Amino acid sequence: MGPKTQRVYETIRSWIESERFSAGEKLPSERALSAELEIGRTALRQVLARLVSERFIRAYDRSSYRVLGGGSVPAPTEGEPWKIHGSRPVYENRWVHLDLVDVEPPGVPRFEHHVVRLFHVAITVVVDEQDRVLMMFRYRFVPKQWGWELPGGIVDPGEDPAATAVRETEEETGWRPGPVEHVVSYQPMIGMVDSPHDIFLARSAEKVGEPTDAEEAGEIAWVPLDDIPELMAQGKLMGSGTLVALLHVLASRARP
Repeated sequence: MGPKTQRVYETIRSWIESERFSAGEKLPSERALSAELEIGRTALRQVLARLVSERFIRAYDRSSYRVLGGGSVPAPTEGEPWKIHGSRPVYENRWVHLDLVDVEPPGVPRFEHHVVRLFHVAITVVVDEQDRVLMMFRYRFVPKQWGWELPGGIVDPGEDPAATAVRETEEETGWRPGPVEHVVSYQPMIGMVDSPHDIFLARSAEKVGEPTDAEEAGEIAWVPLDDIPELMAQGKLMGSGTLVALLHVLASRARP
């Protein structure tokens, strides 16, 4: 960040920390913030994206933000964690590792637990001004079915997941997303599989060419958000990343 964007970042953060805007409260519009803080909209969005990634605010609807915090459910007291005494590899290749981990839950005898270790993945949901989402219709041989997916892929060693989100979207669809903002990080099968997933949201994209990733080739389409619940009910949305990202967008869209 340059001096001006850093100043704006610190100003908005101080507003939140001093409770000028309390938890759950909506921030002023981008237009109002841009005028009050004397900063361009593009630079302002960089500041807001940083505040989203740092969990000070949450993006919802289009170009609107609310202050995070103030949840109504108190956090339970954390118990004693499991002890990990070591692990040993059972199988590994360039795509997947299978380990046996020596664990000891509180009050339970030690045992070996299978853990599948996969790659770190970044997924992008791109929504345009017509409330359509950029998706791919493709075949997956494991479930033996066709369905809709969001673009995404493996984070290369040392790569920023946000850069992965942009790169994979362009390679798989031919569309280059605008600025991406982090939505959520999660594990799709937390009991046995280690595969960090990062979801990113972009609110624009530019057509820059044809898809370059032949393995991911499929039909590319802008799907109306209004059609997503029906596609979900039909089982036509494949993969946890696609479901998590689209459920976030739909929930944000419905929030007053």
